[in-house]
Amino acid sequence: MREHNVTVSDSNYSSPSQRPGMGAVPFDGGVSFRVWAPHAGGVFVTGDFNGWHGHSLPMAPEDGGYWSIEVYGAHPGQEYQFVIAREGSDDLWRIDPYARAVTNSVGNAIVYDHDAFDWAGDDFHTPPWDDLVIYELHIGTFAARGDRRGDFYSAAERLGHLRELGVSAVHVMPVFEFAGDQSWGYNPAHIFAIESTYGGPDGLKTFVREAHRNGIAVILDVVLNHLGPSDLSTWQFDGWSENGRGGIYFYNDHRSATPWGDTRPDYGRPEVRAFLRDSVMQVLDHYRVDGLRFDAVNYIRSIDGISQDEANQIPEGWAFLQWLNDEIQTAHPGTYTVAEDLQRNPAIVAPTSAGGAGFSAQWDADFVHTIRAGVIASDDADRHINAMTAAIRGQEDVPWTSRVLYTESHDEIANGKARVPESIHPGDAASWWAKKRAMIGSALVMTGPGVPLIFQGQEMLEDEFFRDDDWLDWSKAEANPGIVALHRHLIGLRRNLGGRTAGLRGGGFAPLRIDEERKVLVFHRWRDGGPGDDVVIAVNFTDQPVEEYAVGFPAPGLWGVQLNSDAQVYAPDFGSHEVWDVTADGPPLDGCEQSGVLSLGAYSFVVFSREQ
Repeated sequence: MREHNVTVSDSNYSSPSQRPGMGAVPFDGGVSFRVWAPHAGGVFVTGDFNGWHGHSLPMAPEDGGYWSIEVYGAHPGQEYQFVIAREGSDDLWRIDPYARAVTNSVGNAIVYDHDAFDWAGDDFHTPPWDDLVIYELHIGTFAARGDRRGDFYSAAERLGHLRELGVSAVHVMPVFEFAGDQSWGYNPAHIFAIESTYGGPDGLKTFVREAHRNGIAVILDVVLNHLGPSDLSTWQFDGWSENGRGGIYFYNDHRSATPWGDTRPDYGRPEVRAFLRDSVMQVLDHYRVDGLRFDAVNYIRSIDGISQDEANQIPEGWAFLQWLNDEIQTAHPGTYTVAEDLQRNPAIVAPTSAGGAGFSAQWDADFVHTIRAGVIASDDADRHINAMTAAIRGQEDVPWTSRVLYTESHDEIANGKARVPESIHPGDAASWWAKKRAMIGSALVMTGPGVPLIFQGQEMLEDEFFRDDDWLDWSKAEANPGIVALHRHLIGLRRNLGGRTAGLRGGGFAPLRIDEERKVLVFHRWRDGGPGDDVVIAVNFTDQPVEEYAVGFPAPGLWGVQLNSDAQVYAPDFGSHEVWDVTADGPPLDGCEQSGVLSLGAYSFVVFSREQ
């Protein structure tokens, strides 16, 4: 065994959040190792670089329970673990909590050099928030290779489809190392390591680089409300715990309880806050992701995620969210941060300076539940136009860009909950009824004031509910080219790619007609107003065409048809109901100084834009 020159790094740092070099950090000629283990009697690093001799490389103690060492001759690619000595007890062998790569969730840590990856001149600029159209995907099922689950490389090969579809961002479900080989990703065992079966850290970087080359931003899902609950090296990491709970990284009282086990991190400990913060900053600093989606933050700020009782709140969890968002915006200004809170709390997206949590946006629970119910209801009489209008409008005390709108997500179409077309017509998701009403849902996502999101396969009429062992059926894209085209056209209108619908990139929203009797909704969208900006969307929620329907228009003159969802180009069994441009020269109506006459096909929508 070769000799190693071991030195102890300087430990003059006043705060754990400012302590550099956690985990394994390569330098010229070796690797520095640092770990937090305040209750250890001694700590050693061992691995390929010392023949796995457990006690040959003792780490030096630092202030605050940290231990460090520099190992000359160690290098990236080598495997290692920490050995924690305890007086009167057996040694504990632990995977580094800061491990950037692991062999698997219960294997060894791997020394990884972030600077070695070739980004090949990546200079991507994240699109402005008003241009975001998000596509949620799961790496393991999005692009399978035959009968094998997908990985970052196979997913990258499908990015051309997303580019042609017109989406400007992908929301990637969690990819941090989890227990086993398949998962949704919401059970992270190692929050610094990238899932080895997906391709590890180089795989994720490759996917991000290729997404950027296709003009697509990457929003990565992170899980900080709990860890694991299985395969956790952080569990009782240095041997200490109270009440049989998780030790230094976790609450050790009733606050530890989550729906996913007793694994809620202790947001009150500076070292734990730094650990979580560093995990998040790593993906921004080294993986060049453009945004972050935070899973179930209601379980960070409260114990049961629901109750508003003071005893249920976790004040330090709320303070952690504020601090983390401030840290993100300081280091990476403009990063788009999305919260899954689902409790209709406007403080989630209020700035931290006003006492809010500081997120850019949150998933809109009112929208998804109301719109899904509206399009799924089997009887036209059960579609409540007033309720759907309110859901489209959203809360008036939050910015429109702070709402993420969707009718399908990994939560909405799993665990017994079907996809929208399958919910409409069980057993025949490709029926006329299912296609027609599901497309109304997609239209409201793309034309409402908010940031639209669709889930993988939604654009091709995928009917299977989501699970991590069933791959996306790409043959449905070939079977339903018109439905794919309809989503492409909607996305193009939402992003104003044709220069005629700028209003869909603005926050202006006003209902022109809420017709509960005829089940028709007509609404106006605008940014600055005027030709090329003002947009009117008319929706027929019944199975009968609407003819000669007079409605107020916000300005006189010609309003051109930009999209008619009943066109047979989208499906051979659509009615191709004739829809014409509208000249708004009729008498005052609906609070407007002029009106026009339009018609709508059954279960159809039409998008008009102001021409002059």
